[in-house]
Amino acid sequence: MNFEHSEKVKRLLADLEAFMDEHIYPAEQAYYDFVHDPANLWKEWPGMEPLKAKARARGLWNLFLPHEYGAFSPGLTNLEYAPLAEVMGRVPWSSQVFNCSAPDTGNMEVLAKFGSPAQQETWLKPLLEGDIRSAYVMTEPQVASSDATNLELSILPDGDHYVINGRKWWISNAMHPRCKIWIVMGKSRFDGPRHTQHSQILVEPDTPGITIVRHLTVFGSMNSPGGECELRFDNVRVPKENLILGEGRGFEIAQGRLGPGRIHHCMRSIGQAQRALEIMARRAENRVAFGKKLADQSSIRQDVARSFCEIEMARLLTLKAADAMDRVGNRVAKDLIAAIKVIAPQMAQTVADRAIQVHGGMGVSDDTPIAYFFTLNRYLRIADGPDEVHMSQLGKQKIAEYVASNAR
Repeated sequence: MNFEHSEKVKRLLADLEAFMDEHIYPAEQAYYDFVHDPANLWKEWPGMEPLKAKARARGLWNLFLPHEYGAFSPGLTNLEYAPLAEVMGRVPWSSQVFNCSAPDTGNMEVLAKFGSPAQQETWLKPLLEGDIRSAYVMTEPQVASSDATNLELSILPDGDHYVINGRKWWISNAMHPRCKIWIVMGKSRFDGPRHTQHSQILVEPDTPGITIVRHLTVFGSMNSPGGECELRFDNVRVPKENLILGEGRGFEIAQGRLGPGRIHHCMRSIGQAQRALEIMARRAENRVAFGKKLADQSSIRQDVARSFCEIEMARLLTLKAADAMDRVGNRVAKDLIAAIKVIAPQMAQTVADRAIQVHGGMGVSDDTPIAYFFTLNRYLRIADGPDEVHMSQLGKQKIAEYVASNAR
């Protein structure tokens, strides 16, 4: 692997870091104050659209979309995108400024790869323009949704429509005021192979029969304006042309979508861990306890050193996984994707925990972003499949691989 960034990536990194210094870091407090004001629940921060316009004018737009999607893409590989996503991850909400935020990124990839020309014109185009946002409606309360074949919501044909019935929860972005389209996954067949029973369909949020059952909190936060909710579908009728790719192709679409999404989360987690480490180091240098600086305490130095080592290891694994995705495809690289999905959020959570400890009481407050990094990465250890599922599948794959190799 070549560890030297291309000239294109060096230029983009310099532009992105300059943009972050000029526009994002100075706006952190204003953004926080707005979204945590109960009067602004489910409202977009007024500074978002002006920042998006500035980012687009600087060419910092849709950087996530893999190069194989031709005209839709700015031409970056997953490996080239990784350091850019890391920088964005340092301020988690900033990804939206560059039109690189989940779940929109995964939904745009689905529509770019699998959508019909009409679906791309109606929904992909405004998503790529940043005019609207979207949601991915997959997880269900009554089944273990980390195995997508367990999903039970029904998507059944009826004349020129499909009729949708069932429940969903932990649906991010569904409450966002700019969210105009959902991709919904459910069963369209109840027999045959499990991996061919599900389909995915485009549903507009204001379609009759959809009920927002409740808003869900994460560690006490509503996560406004893109927070999670529980939904109920009662005889929701959707035109047949809204089906993506075809009946029974839902699991295939989900697998294609989740691979890049998982590694994008990991890239951002690296950025959060790196920033937590930098904040921890500055605190250690400037804080005196028991007569000497924290930076002179051996235990603090060890925490800093361990954190540096762990971030570097996770960063290298992230880059290796991204490189493999580019060279051999997501399916072949699934072992590395699973590995980094387990490693990166846990590492970022651990580094954030050390940084919290160095800050004492300040560490658990919102005076720094560290506490948010801790809770965000704890949440990510469940999102897109819990650690245990990834490790179980990875272990199964590696056992079969090593047994088959007959290595001595």
